[in-house]
Amino acid sequence: MFVTRLISGIVLVVIALVTIICGGPVLFVTLMLVSLIGMNELYRVMKAEDQKWSPLAVVGYLGAVGYYCLLYFQASAYTMIELIGVLIAMMFIYVFTYPRYRSEQVMAAFFGVVYVAVMLSYIFQTRNLQDGVFTVWLIFLCSWGCDTCAYCVGVLIGRHKMSPKLSPKKSIEGAVGGVAGAALLGGIYAAIVGGHLETAGSQIMTYAIICAAGALISMVGDLAASAIKRNHEIKDYGSLIPGHGGILDRFDSVIFTAPVIYFLAELMMH
Repeated sequence: MFVTRLISGIVLVVIALVTIICGGPVLFVTLMLVSLIGMNELYRVMKAEDQKWSPLAVVGYLGAVGYYCLLYFQASAYTMIELIGVLIAMMFIYVFTYPRYRSEQVMAAFFGVVYVAVMLSYIFQTRNLQDGVFTVWLIFLCSWGCDTCAYCVGVLIGRHKMSPKLSPKKSIEGAVGGVAGAALLGGIYAAIVGGHLETAGSQIMTYAIICAAGALISMVGDLAASAIKRNHEIKDYGSLIPGHGGILDRFDSVIFTAPVIYFLAELMMH
């Protein structure tokens, strides 16, 4: 299992490196496909999509594709209109196919568009910022860096449980270590790439603060994904990534971190 997980992890890192460095259409298509797969995992867990052809799920997928296309063609001003249109279309299906769907399924379908597609799209949007080719890595640095540092600190000195019922292995000490570790990694990263940034001034403190804030939010994302799985009594969202589970199992914290990094970078660096 460890070898499988390690190999899968290396493959994921390589794919991330290639797609994010390329940016543009490559990153756009990759993120859109990842979002659609993640939505499919969530829809099946939350019963918004069954084995039959599901018009509710189709509207969700089309809504996600439409949202991404608006971003790609720099029409982000219309994304809220598009999302409202998706919700109206889902309610249209809900009432005219009644009683095929329950209200919970409709809410889950719309939730999937926002939770997976919209949130992950901020990786693409961050990449398109000034210095985005460097800033975008903070999303993964604080998410996966926090996870690794929290695990190490938790194993060494973890005593007080952070969420005993939901995730008994996570400790408050580990959480503090994860945030501190992410901040340190952000500062080190800024020191390494600082000479290549177009933004004036040193970004060491800025990157450290952004990573610390992102790390805090990443833990919420991790626990939120765990809570959904506990509610539906499953271990993993899927089996696409050997040793890791599904897309949502690997990107649970990134989903929450991406928009936070984007807005903090906009606020503090531009």
